[in-house]
Parts: sequence; structure tokens; C-alpha cells
Amino acid sequence: MRYSLTLAALAAATGVSFAQSAVPAYGQCGGQGYTGSTVCVSGYHCSKNNDYYSQCVAGAGSSGVATTIKTSVVPSSSSTVVSKPPVTTSTVVSTSKVATTTAAAAGSIATTSGTKFVIDGKAGYYAGTNSYWIGFLTNNNDIDLVMQHLASSGLKILRVWGFNDVTTTPTDGTVYYQSFANGEATINTGANGLQRLDYVVKSAEAHGIKLIINFVNNWTDYGGMAAYFSYAGITSNAQWYNSTKAQTQYQKYIKAVVSRYSSSTAIFAWELANEPRCTGCDLSTLKTWVVNTSKYIKSLDSKHMVTTGEEGFGPIPGDDGSYPYQLSAGGSNFTANCEVPTIDFCTYHLYPESWSVTPTQAWGNQWIKAHAQACTAVGKPCLLEEFGASNNCGIESDWQATALKAAGTGADLFWQYGDTLSYGQTSQDGNTAFYGDALYTCLVTNHIKAIDSL
Repeated sequence: MRYSLTLAALAAATGVSFAQSAVPAYGQCGGQGYTGSTVCVSGYHCSKNNDYYSQCVAGAGSSGVATTIKTSVVPSSSSTVVSKPPVTTSTVVSTSKVATTTAAAAGSIATTSGTKFVIDGKAGYYAGTNSYWIGFLTNNNDIDLVMQHLASSGLKILRVWGFNDVTTTPTDGTVYYQSFANGEATINTGANGLQRLDYVVKSAEAHGIKLIINFVNNWTDYGGMAAYFSYAGITSNAQWYNSTKAQTQYQKYIKAVVSRYSSSTAIFAWELANEPRCTGCDLSTLKTWVVNTSKYIKSLDSKHMVTTGEEGFGPIPGDDGSYPYQLSAGGSNFTANCEVPTIDFCTYHLYPESWSVTPTQAWGNQWIKAHAQACTAVGKPCLLEEFGASNNCGIESDWQATALKAAGTGADLFWQYGDTLSYGQTSQDGNTAFYGDALYTCLVTNHIKAIDSL
């Protein structure tokens, strides 16, 4: 987000903050539920992008100054078990006026109607994306910028990592949410802990974005189930599901997160895990965990939706018998988990290249159709929660078109969103579409037009 350098410098030098009298350049100035100023800084005017978001863009406008809020410096995020590139950030500076997580915010709590999602009272098909890194940013401006770009693009759902587990507690201010150092489990609610996720939720509230927040990773990125091993006296993910000590702490962490945002309209759904698998396990292991965990979350928060975060493995009527349709692929059964009463909608992912199934495009389209049919039979929406094909617009846009037409699928989220922030570009993992680039136009701009034309 841009702001007045003169005022920012003055605030930094004097410690004096300035009351907002106008929206800064490229800031939000209107939209459904928006309660802030509609007057832009000099040289800009308030332009409507869609019903939910208006933005200050260059042109004739009213004069004014932007608010600058100076806060502490927090170093960038990393973990002792991180395999993805760390996110680097700069001094925490916020120029956005955001709602609190406990106050009444714009919009309403998302729900379902049959196989459709209902967001802010409107049933329909929705588009969104993933950003594993946004909760580890330490610059509030960067978070606000991402939310502004999502809102102005017409994207409505953002899936974020609600976990960041370490086995050695950082001493340099590095962001982490939970530590298992020295045989003790500690939930970090400080400024370099869950308070970073707090700001993501606040900014999402202010910009009308709905969040999917999960609680643990099947993989070792940002800790995952493996971070619990030494603490719980176990050595595998398969043991994690049946470990009383691991599950007790896992539920403590769930409670710590859910209790912070149980009244927030920004929460789209709570998610049990990122891509839970129990390879080699009896099918009852994962199913029992899904039942018990979803019941527990509902006991804490009955208002928000709950989902699994799974990849969609297991037999489905009409499948081709390939690896992803086998029970052995993840030790799970998509349909059985989808039928659990305390699961509100069903997730599946799509990575044919990683799963070694071909042809990529055609196989993916059939995967989408099969899951949509399964969800229709259960009577709940399917969410195509992750998908990627080496940044191939032709393949991925075709999958989006198939999902949009497939009765039973209510939304799709491409993996993943990228942007240019205060420190430079976010990571490119081979499936990243950066705000404003050609792939983004393909997967977002054109897709939103197709959705709006329905």
C-alpha cells in the first residue's frame, strides 16, 4: 500500500500518529459493508471495482492525508523444519484501518445451501486462492496489500496456514505459532506468534475476504505432524493420529486458534489439516480422527463451517482405478469422510503431474467431474481446494471451466497466489500466479468474468 512519505517520515521521527481524513492511493474507499472514508487523497478518486470493493485510483479527487501507524520491528518467518523458501519482510507499518476480530464486521458468516456456498447472504459459485505465507508476514502493509488485490480481483476465499510449529524456539523474533522445544509444548500468543494471524483475520474482515484456516500439516513444511514426534514419543504420522499426547496438544492448539476468531465473519471454515494422509493405516484410523476432531471444533464454535483439507483420495463411482482412486493412496475414503455429519463440505486437490497420471488435462477434468458427482450424492458442496499444472494456463483454465459447470462443486482455489511486497516477490514454487501477470489474468480475471456471466 502506498502512503504519504512526508507524513510517514514525520510520524517516524516524532512518534505522532495522524487521524485518517482521506483514503490513501489505491486504498479501499467503498463496497458492501465498508464503513471507512469514501474520500481519496488529492489526485485520486473512488472507483467501483465490484459490489464489494471500491478503490482510490488516479484521477480528480479530494485532498487529504493518510493514516500511518508505526509499530515494532519483527524479523521474517522461518522454522527449524521449513522446506519452502522463507518469507522475508520489513518493519511493521500499517496504513489501513481494519476491523477487530470480535466486533461486528462487514458481511455474515459463510454457510452452505445444498451443494452451493453462501457468502454474505448470496448463494453461488466462488473463486479463491491459497497463500501459505501470509500469516508469517511481519509488515501489516503487505498483508493489507494482498487483501486489497484479492478483493479488487473478485476473489472471495483465501486459504492460509493456521500452523507454524517449531522444535527449537527462535530467539530472534522469528514468527512461530507453537513450539515443542525441550520436551514442552508452548503456544505462542505473542507479537511474533498468533498476533500475526490476528492481523490477517482483521485485514480479511476489512476487505470482505473469507479465510480457510487449518491446524496442522501432513508434511514437514512449517513443522507439521513431525514437530509433535519427540514431544509425544512417536516416530510417524500414522502414529500421530492415535497418540493421546499428540491429539491432546493438537486440540489445545485448535482451541487457542478457534477461540480468537469464533465471532469473526472473516472465517469461511476451520480445516482439520493440510492434506491429511495415513498411508498404510486401517481406514478407520483417519475416519475416526475426522469424526472426533470435527466434533470437537463444533463444540467450540458451532457457527462456522468445518472441513477436512484432504486431497480426495479413494474410490468414487466411475473412477478409472488409477493411484489417486485407491484406498492405499492416503489411507482415506473421500466419500466416507464427506458423509461425516460435522463436516460441512468436502475438499479435494488436483496435481496429476505429482501423482503420475496422464493425460494431465483430460484426467484432471474427469477427477473434477467424479468428485462433483460424489458431493452431489452426499448433498454437500465440493471445494476444488488446490490445483496446479506447471503454470499452464490452458490446462488450469480448462479445469476451472469444468469445475464451474460441474454441479456439486461450489468453488475453486488455485495454488497459489503471488505478489510483489515490500521486500520483493513472494516465492515461485512452480504453480504460482502473480498478481497482474498473464497467468493471473488467465486464472483470475477471465475466470471471474465467467462466474459473473452465470
